[in-house]
Amino acid sequence: MSSPSAGGGPADEVRPDPELEVRVEEQMRVIERGTVEILPREEMAAKVGRSIRTATPLLVKEGFDASAPDLHLGHAVQLRKLRQFQDLGHEVVFLIGDFTAMIGDPSGRSATRPMLSREQVLENAESYRRQVFKVLLEERTRVVFNSEWSSGMAAVDVLRLASESTVARMLERDDFAKRYASGTPISIQEFLYPLFQAYDSVQLGNDVEVGGTDQKFNLLMGRQLQQSRGMAPQCVLTLPLLVGTDGTEKMSKSLGNAIGIEEAPDEMFGKVMSIPDAAMPSWFELVSSLDLDELDGVKVQLDAGTVNPSHLKRRLARDIVDQYHGEGAGKVAEAAFDRLFVDKAEPDEVPRHERPASGEPVGLLALIADLGLTPSRAEARRLVQQGGVAVDGDRITEIGHVLDASGGCRYRLRVGKRRFADVEFLAGE
Repeated sequence: MSSPSAGGGPADEVRPDPELEVRVEEQMRVIERGTVEILPREEMAAKVGRSIRTATPLLVKEGFDASAPDLHLGHAVQLRKLRQFQDLGHEVVFLIGDFTAMIGDPSGRSATRPMLSREQVLENAESYRRQVFKVLLEERTRVVFNSEWSSGMAAVDVLRLASESTVARMLERDDFAKRYASGTPISIQEFLYPLFQAYDSVQLGNDVEVGGTDQKFNLLMGRQLQQSRGMAPQCVLTLPLLVGTDGTEKMSKSLGNAIGIEEAPDEMFGKVMSIPDAAMPSWFELVSSLDLDELDGVKVQLDAGTVNPSHLKRRLARDIVDQYHGEGAGKVAEAAFDRLFVDKAEPDEVPRHERPASGEPVGLLALIADLGLTPSRAEARRLVQQGGVAVDGDRITEIGHVLDASGGCRYRLRVGKRRFADVEFLAGE
């Protein structure tokens, strides 16, 4: 039984605290920036209030399946939200889904993903571990792998987990419902995926989970599973999916519209400058470092048409490059961009490559791919066919073009708009 407080009311009575309410709303304003939904919003505010009152940081979880080696700005939307929580004094669990990556997240998929090997997943996971601290504070981040608890589960544990949902509940997912209606196969492993992701939240006991809008079902499953096991349920925070540089599809490396967070400054700056003007409001909100007042000012300028969109795009490009390459890198990349596209000059410094001479000609497509100027020979082929490759200033459009690789031969290659390389074939001694 509660004992009376000094004011005569019950000890657990929550009295209005105007100062606390102001601090809660200040945090909520930051937390709500760029979000689609906070579920439930009132519960999130209550968690923030308890955190402030008890000086106990919230535990905020984000999971990334290690299904590809690189993180791009689309991933950074969620990483930046985690960083905002950290700047407010909260703690982050960055969960690398090395176990769930082998299953494959079915979210937004029209077919079953292929299962990755353990070796592929571990290689990708190490890449994530390195890249994530370009955004997050290492001292406020705990990196965990969900194989720690999922890989050792016995069959009976998996069956018990599977019993905590139903086929009807799974078919509430839009992507599953569409595939079921069209007769497209849905594997049992895909039904298990949301449950394993939810089980991560049970193991971690986190207060909040962040994810893209395509993750809403999985995030709510985590809330449901925590609650069914007698835990305080997590709040769910969903964020929009960043549109790629094409301005239409969501950012994806496979679609060729992504900007990797480890890309070179000049490449990063140039790609930001290529985004359509219509995409700028969401890019400013989701991937810029502007504070809320500055962001409001940019929105007013865009809405009123009082500024040249190109000037704002340059500001955005400088800001993004600075975030991932250090203060001042954006201005350097902007100067390089102007030399190349405004002054029509080639860059001052071009990477130089030395190759052993050969008595046989070298195929241009193979050379471009071998030098890393494109991720694959197929991409090199596409650029050549589109007139995007030049050798010593001459545009090449023949996919079968070859170069003399005799000793002493030198070439300057331009691939796309911003990639250059000087190649020299050296004769053997």
